[in-house]
Amino acid sequence: MAITSVLAIFFLFWILGCFLILPFGFEPVPRDDPDFVEGQAESAPRHFRPWKVLLRGTILAIVLCALFYVNYVNGWITARDVDISRLVLDN
Repeated sequence: MAITSVLAIFFLFWILGCFLILPFGFEPVPRDDPDFVEGQAESAPRHFRPWKVLLRGTILAIVLCALFYVNYVNGWITARDVDISRLVLDN
């Protein structure tokens, strides 16, 4: 596998990882709190820390990309294993 392919796959896993990590580890601001701004959503985080989200997303992307690459090299799961058209056509 070319390094550009690995980087592209890592980037896709990184974007996915950041979106998956985004809703975890934040504390919403209650309406009676002095930090609450009129008109803001109740689900808005009190202190949004984007660097924490990016770090966690990067760690998740490294793990997922490493698993993907090891699977690619060893051939544990192939496209033939997940081909659902065979299930539909066999019936």
